[in-house]
Amino acid sequence: MLPPTIPIFPLPNAVLFPNVFLPLHIFEPRYRAMIADTLEGDRIIGMALLRPGYEADYQGRPPVFPIGCAGVVTRAETLADGRYNIILRGLERFRISEEESGKAYRVAQVTGLPEVVPDEDRAELRRHRHRIEALLAAAIERTGAQPRFPPAVPDEDLVNALAQHLKLDPLERQALLEREGVLARCRGLIELLEMKTLAPRDTWKDGTVH
Repeated sequence: MLPPTIPIFPLPNAVLFPNVFLPLHIFEPRYRAMIADTLEGDRIIGMALLRPGYEADYQGRPPVFPIGCAGVVTRAETLADGRYNIILRGLERFRISEEESGKAYRVAQVTGLPEVVPDEDRAELRRHRHRIEALLAAAIERTGAQPRFPPAVPDEDLVNALAQHLKLDPLERQALLEREGVLARCRGLIELLEMKTLAPRDTWKDGTVH
């Protein structure tokens, strides 16, 4: 369960998904302060995607999408000049109800949105996984590489990992994050993959998904 108030790290191009790892380089002073405080506390921060048009007020508090994903800092490297390299592991989606003031960085009151795959959805999710693997294999085959799929990864974790790591537009990733449940996200991912099979070759590289 997420705490009711968490620091928010808004970015224009990064979307975090549950149980997926995300490396981040922290260099802005306000977010260095956020990481310093987080490492002394529960190590949880919330990733939120900035809405288009954020550039005009980036140094302020431009609007973000209300649905984000919290992560726990599993590794942190403090650099000599005060910057950080961190790795986040996605924990749980959340909805922002309102933001608080008082700190240099952004802090929001949130409601957790846990995702549990019902037993009745698991068979359909497994069928969709086979469809996803077939679509990826067809796309990767165009590069002449051999596709590699980790069979031991649970279906829901594979869906979330692909949603985060495929070469998608940030708004496409956000739309997947906002899907209600992993099965719905899986269906949305299939729709995107079916379109991507018609995309230029640089969507797929090296026989693995980026």
